[in-house]
Amino acid sequence: MIAEELQDIIDEAELHMDEATGFFKKELSHIRAGKASPSLIEGVKVDYYGSQTPLQQLANVSAPEARLLVVSPYDKTGMQDIEKAIMSAGLGLNPSNDGDRILIPLPVLTEERRKELVKHSKDIAEQARISIRNSRRNANDEVKKTVESESLSEDSRYEAEDEIQKLTDKYTAKVEELLNKKEEEIMTV
Repeated sequence: MIAEELQDIIDEAELHMDEATGFFKKELSHIRAGKASPSLIEGVKVDYYGSQTPLQQLANVSAPEARLLVVSPYDKTGMQDIEKAIMSAGLGLNPSNDGDRILIPLPVLTEERRKELVKHSKDIAEQARISIRNSRRNANDEVKKTVESESLSEDSRYEAEDEIQKLTDKYTAKVEELLNKKEEEIMTV
């Protein structure tokens, strides 16, 4: 049985590791894999009447075909601003509008571009792993301080550190699994 003070530290570490994994998962959703997905332009902010507004608040985004995104603005007067924001978002997309909606054709990914996307995914995965390891280190430091200040046994310290390591392994494996899945998705033609 792990001491309550140490269990709180373990729970806190797990929370941070879970947040790092969640962030990684969210970042992966913004990376284009082969087919169109509204999450691809989810992070786009539009300069709408002087304030940076998320695209989802100004328009409905759908993917009716595998290589096409359709943005249907709620307010047609903001169409130019939305189009400009998508072009300047650094996603390599060229929107065009037909007066009612904005059509974003997605070009077929070249082998070179696929490899770049895989590399980018791996970089994000490494950031997530670093965050998980930092959580482990911080938790282990807290455990040591708590064991000393509360005069707890060394066994309880090792037990808590072992538990933290198991969490680290679990969340690192989760990141690997997500990365492998995304890599396969990107490389599938």
